[in-house]
Amino acid sequence: MHQEQDKDRIRQVAMDFDNAIESKNIDHMVSFFADDCEIELMGIRLSGKDGARKWLEWLFDTLVEVKFKPVIIMVEGDTFFEEFILVGTLPNGKTIESKQSEVLVYEDYKIKSLRVYFDRLDFADVVAEDFISRKIVKTLISRSLKGLV
Repeated sequence: MHQEQDKDRIRQVAMDFDNAIESKNIDHMVSFFADDCEIELMGIRLSGKDGARKWLEWLFDTLVEVKFKPVIIMVEGDTFFEEFILVGTLPNGKTIESKQSEVLVYEDYKIKSLRVYFDRLDFADVVAEDFISRKIVKTLISRSLKGLV
């Protein structure tokens, strides 16, 4: 059983983690995770510090620069929730803006669970480089909005 954690300290540790991501120091970022952490995104689950490292390496293979613009931040008990705008630069120099949210559960001020939610179509639109790929993405976006707009 762990003791109750301070909400302000959880908020500060989470902000320190965001700053570490922006600095791209993977070893430092991995230190924010518990040994038995779990990370969920895009329907996959990664475990432990090796999983955290794998996620971070993937992130920086996908985006050469990452900045966060917080929209909403809430802390309830051991859980930190943030809605934010990710502004990233792809290896080809294109810029992406993606509205995302994350849920971090802390244990002893280490990330025990991280769940990240975002729309993959935000990225598909900028990585589709040939005519056929762009047409497919445009069709998917159009069909997903049918009846709403």
